[in-house]
Amino acid sequence: MSNVWPRLVIVEGIMGSGKSTVTVNIARRLEASGIPATGITEGVDPHPIRFDWDLPWSAMPPAELAKSCIAKWRAFVDSSLAADRIQAVDGQLFHGNLTSLLLLEANMELIAAYCREVVAVIKPLRPLLIYFHQDDVDSAIRAVSAQRGDKWVNYQTNWKLESPYAKRRGLAGLDGLIALYRQYRTFTDQLFADLDIPKISIENSRQQWALYDDIIDRALTNPNTT
Repeated sequence: MSNVWPRLVIVEGIMGSGKSTVTVNIARRLEASGIPATGITEGVDPHPIRFDWDLPWSAMPPAELAKSCIAKWRAFVDSSLAADRIQAVDGQLFHGNLTSLLLLEANMELIAAYCREVVAVIKPLRPLLIYFHQDDVDSAIRAVSAQRGDKWVNYQTNWKLESPYAKRRGLAGLDGLIALYRQYRTFTDQLFADLDIPKISIENSRQQWALYDDIIDRALTNPNTT
């Protein structure tokens, strides 16, 4: 694989921002161009990166979760280095286990240190981070909730709003979920700004996907993206 290409592309953003679709489309466009690529969405089971745990919130110490997640990342990097292909991944840097650390009320120093360690682990894959954001988080969450329906909203609220973070702040219902993701976005915005890896940020509220695909394709061939 040419040293110009990233070996790992991470697509980040809040729920419904288009991560999964874009992850699959990146892999398809690369494959169509003769470049070996794999798209890894959240639904892959078993997931090669995400550390899955089935314990009550109170039974999972944040530091232990962070350590287990780093171990999964290390194993993924080792296997990826042996494969001559680009891996496009839906979330897993911010969305996924880092979200769980926030819900567990891990302190911000631990979360920031976890993120820095993940970045250090993935550096051999020459990662590219694509960060989708929406200026209006409230409208974005309400839009995806309307699209996916009450069953999906209930799933999200019954899971995330039972966390220590949500319980301590009295978050409930769709409004509580929106409040949670406002805080999440504030935090991931800062993490994104602090990360020392090639990265691009795209405000994608207008859903101009052909334009965004063009921006992403240029970033894939530009090792100096910031």
